[in-house]
Amino acid sequence: QVQLVESGGGLVQPGGSLRLSCAASGSFFSIYAMGWYRQAPGKQRELVAPITSPGTTNYADSVKGRFSISRDNAKNTVYLQMTSLKPEDTAVYYCYAEIQRATAGPHFQYWGQGTLVTVSE
Repeated sequence: QVQLVESGGGLVQPGGSLRLSCAASGSFFSIYAMGWYRQAPGKQRELVAPITSPGTTNYADSVKGRFSISRDNAKNTVYLQMTSLKPEDTAVYYCYAEIQRATAGPHFQYWGQGTLVTVSE
């Protein structure tokens, strides 16, 4: 059983900062890509930022320069540092991880339960 548990969401004023965390637990061989999606009310899920196992990152244009993704492979954890938050960043944020459960086995994508980020006065 593999679980991704997120934390760190909440209510923040425009211009503020939040840090999301997502920790993978359970039985598995290796974690490859990790990252964050978000889904705002009435909109499609959007890829915010992926990060590879060695640490190569990418960002959606809407968050470049404001968000920073990182990971701690020893802790099986991915982080999303969000700064200069805007009301349009309001969404449920979901982490994901590409996990190989056994040596030479297939890779599967696992998802966190989602954490709500609300940016409002």
